[in-house]
Amino acid sequence: MLYQVKIAFRYLFSKKSTNAINIVTWISMLGMCFGAFALVVVLSVFNGFEHLVVSLYNSFYPEIQITAAKGKFFYDSDALQQKIKSLPEIVNSTAVLEENAYIQYADRDYLAVVKGVDSNYLSVTGMQKTIKAGSFLLKTNEFPYAVLGANIASALSLNVDRVTEAMTINIPRSDEVTTFAPEDAFYSASAIPGGIFSIQQEFDSKYVFVSLDFIRNLLGENTLLSAYELKLKQGAKAEEVSRKLKNLLGDSFTIKTKYEQKETLYRIMKMERWAVYAILTFIMIIVSFNIIGSLYMVVLDKQKDISILKSMGATAPDVQRIFVFQGVLAALIGAGIGIILAIIVCLLQIHFGFVKLGSSSSTFVVDAYPVKLLFSDVLLTFFTVMNIAAVASFLPSRVAAKSPLNFNE
Repeated sequence: MLYQVKIAFRYLFSKKSTNAINIVTWISMLGMCFGAFALVVVLSVFNGFEHLVVSLYNSFYPEIQITAAKGKFFYDSDALQQKIKSLPEIVNSTAVLEENAYIQYADRDYLAVVKGVDSNYLSVTGMQKTIKAGSFLLKTNEFPYAVLGANIASALSLNVDRVTEAMTINIPRSDEVTTFAPEDAFYSASAIPGGIFSIQQEFDSKYVFVSLDFIRNLLGENTLLSAYELKLKQGAKAEEVSRKLKNLLGDSFTIKTKYEQKETLYRIMKMERWAVYAILTFIMIIVSFNIIGSLYMVVLDKQKDISILKSMGATAPDVQRIFVFQGVLAALIGAGIGIILAIIVCLLQIHFGFVKLGSSSSTFVVDAYPVKLLFSDVLLTFFTVMNIAAVASFLPSRVAAKSPLNFNE
């Protein structure tokens, strides 16, 4: 097999009788170079965006969430807490109560979701890292406080460093009230804006955090909850813990892992990634027709050489391997150069971020395109190119193997 590779290498770089053969060969190598380069770079950018989105969502969503199977709320109990705490994989838990609210501050108002959380909330989620102004302060001995999303604070023209008055939180009454006074249709209480968080628009435009005691007192319900949010030990598998909780809690509760809480988003990101991979692979398949064309021309050009090899004892499979190796070598060289260039570009983008998402005044979460280079993507690109080249080389190599003896010049 070694001599077959040597002959294939010689055929690839030796001067052909027709210059067009050399041109088509170099075009095929260049096409594989650009295809491999594009595949590694695009997959790395998708990895970067996926990692960015996951890191942003990780700040808000817990590793496991327990909610009511029917309705918005359930009632807390010591028995429920004991069942949750009985699993050794659970490090911490936080109780959450959410409700739609009408926020008023100065002469402005806003519709939001008020999320009441207990003192364990920051140890379960990464919300502390998202605070852009003030602090994640929800209460003191004297006053209740609130932490708002950046877009809500902007809509209310609110600056936590210069708060002029408390904000009013109005929650619609769920009980039947017959009144003509609008204020009697809401539970209302005041809280001082103490902090502003920023994750992304979905959260920044929706949530206001208050203490769990504040919202329970407002609603007049001491045990009402929307969810339990859980943090797991490092190394614990969320899927296994989720199954155990389902067995413990029964059908009255819905247990979701972090992935399941935003399953549609993660699935779409995966589908987009593989769709782009399929498109770029299809482009490389089209480019591989250059390999087919160049090999056919080499087969015609080397008819005398093929005849000599056969007369010296080379079998048809031996001849076929020579031309398969030639096509694979052409793709290997082109893809290798493309992959190396892609790795260099990705590393430069990671360290210097020279390709920007927008202007310096843009409101993107990051300034430059995020990139995450994975060795698995490099391997995937390499094997994709090799397989395409091997398949593209098959037909011309079969023609070479079946060539009759011809010693004419």
